[in-house]
Amino acid sequence: MRTLFVAALAAVCLCTTVPAQAGFFSSWFDRNEAKTKHPIVLIPGIFAFDTIAGIDYWYRIPAVLESEGATVFVPKVNAFDSSAMRGESLIEQLDEIRAASGGRISKFNLIGHSQGGVTARYVMNVRPDLVASVTTLHSPHKGSPVADLVTGVVPESTLRGVAFEVFANAVGDLVNLLSNNKRDDSDIYAMLGEFNKAGSAAFNRQFPAGVPTTECGEGPSRVTINGRTIRLYSWSGTSPFTTGIDLSDALFTTTSLAVPGPSDGITPRCSSHFGKVIKDNYRMNHIDVNNHLFGIVPLFETRPEALFKNHAKRLKKAGL
Repeated sequence: MRTLFVAALAAVCLCTTVPAQAGFFSSWFDRNEAKTKHPIVLIPGIFAFDTIAGIDYWYRIPAVLESEGATVFVPKVNAFDSSAMRGESLIEQLDEIRAASGGRISKFNLIGHSQGGVTARYVMNVRPDLVASVTTLHSPHKGSPVADLVTGVVPESTLRGVAFEVFANAVGDLVNLLSNNKRDDSDIYAMLGEFNKAGSAAFNRQFPAGVPTTECGEGPSRVTINGRTIRLYSWSGTSPFTTGIDLSDALFTTTSLAVPGPSDGITPRCSSHFGKVIKDNYRMNHIDVNNHLFGIVPLFETRPEALFKNHAKRLKKAGL
């Protein structure tokens, strides 16, 4: 009888403790779902900043990734400049992070929004030793008609162009200052000249790796540069107007008038293609992907935070 009682007591204990232990292990795994082998670097696009007045460029996204085990860096890059100049600044920061890690960090998973994706492409081509993967979000790899429109309306050498340059660079310098990035001076025409038809074509001739060879095709899922294999991904959206209460809807609905065919208001659908295309028609405008404005994004679309968590898990599964 005593033996039967002890056995029953043990069974009760087992039944009550296993679920608790299972919950513990489930919680532990959840906290490490986004723990990639290499740190994630989130690279801003134009109007680049990390944080201004408590507002993050990547609104809440770094915190979500870090809460699930990821190591995340947000570099300081120039608000308006060429991807080469922004890329050189990024390389300097990545080298500093790697040196300070004492050997723990060797490579990075670069994730760039808009021009940030093209900046990441520059880095992977000139310093492939720093890069494990490149993911581009809503990046105009084959240019944006909006850039052609602006450079056509205010040509650089005209009086209107000079006035526009002075004003735009002052805005860019203010963004840099507020983001505590005092070492870079803005150059609006260097940025615009890279994303009009001629400029994007020139950049792609110099750095073709990962860019589709057909008009609306898919690029290779991986490339090897100087003996370094790098995985490539991209995604984008095709809805300039999303919620109706987001102020960015008005902006991108207006700019989309200059873009023939589906776009996010800035980047044409096919222009966003780079490497393995995860999806190119999310119901998102150009800045919904980084969870702006302030988390007001479409209700019936995957949340930006979920997109980033899913991608971190994708990178982790790939050993990156």
